Amino acid sequence: MLQKFDQRNKDLLVNINGELVHRDKAGVSPFDSAVQGGDAVWEGLRVYNGRIFRLGAHLDRLRSSAKALAFSEIPSHEAITEEIRRTLGANSMRDAVHIRLTLTRGVKLTSGMDPRLNTAGPTLIVLAEHKPPVYDDAVGAEGLTLITSSVRRFPPDCLDPKIHHCNLIQSILAKIEANNAGADDAVMLDTRGFLAETNATHVFIVTNGKVETSRLVACPEGITRETVLGLCEQNAIPSAQRDISMPEVYRADEVFCTGTMGELAWVGKVDGRPIGDARIGPVTTRLRSLFAELTATEGTQVV
Repeated sequence: MLQKFDQRNKDLLVNINGELVHRDKAGVSPFDSAVQGGDAVWEGLRVYNGRIFRLGAHLDRLRSSAKALAFSEIPSHEAITEEIRRTLGANSMRDAVHIRLTLTRGVKLTSGMDPRLNTAGPTLIVLAEHKPPVYDDAVGAEGLTLITSSVRRFPPDCLDPKIHHCNLIQSILAKIEANNAGADDAVMLDTRGFLAETNATHVFIVTNGKVETSRLVACPEGITRETVLGLCEQNAIPSAQRDISMPEVYRADEVFCTGTMGELAWVGKVDGRPIGDARIGPVTTRLRSLFAELTATEGTQVV
């Protein structure tokens, strides 16, 4: 699954610390912490008809990650929201928009990993693009194809996944394996061999009408993941969070992935094995419909 360039994004204005710059001229200092060591946190947001879905939850997670990394300065929710609003307005954006929000520790006085070298910061980057759910084209009539990666997710005692940081090398290595195998994405396991997530999304299985996903051990907290679990609870759909082995994924009736960039996308094949009837299942279909209803009515108005 390879994203395609959208011509509407040709002349995007990117917001870097409040300055709106053409995408071809936008840049950050080579001394910025994100460049020096991936020392930054990020969020993906989606805009529906002028509203950002679960904006408060996303900004809470951004702040939590920045606090865990001991950032000396963190912009307020109100300040960040205002820069998002300015960016969307400058690009005349209102719907089917994805925002990549990045907060770095800031600029260092010289190269080095020591946070005491940071003399200016933080750096806030707001990148908004015209981008419908990225898996729509890939899913088609056959669903997503996944393979299991040899790259494992770190447990909390190595690098806690609850820190939503910008060092994505693990995910990139897993994605390379998926590309080489001709798959859309790669399933990543924890160090015990249980399902963690894919390189980009959380994974749910459905067996005998019950929706299950992995515990938050080696995978990050997910806003869409939490929304799906909430929809299950509100609509009397049995659900659980537990350790899941790959054979349980293979024999599931349905499998789907969740994430802000791709929403809910059904999986047709994992490691060459068809999932269920190799077509989108009734529980996935219902949850997609419930999710669409939610995003059509909820959210923080920004445009």
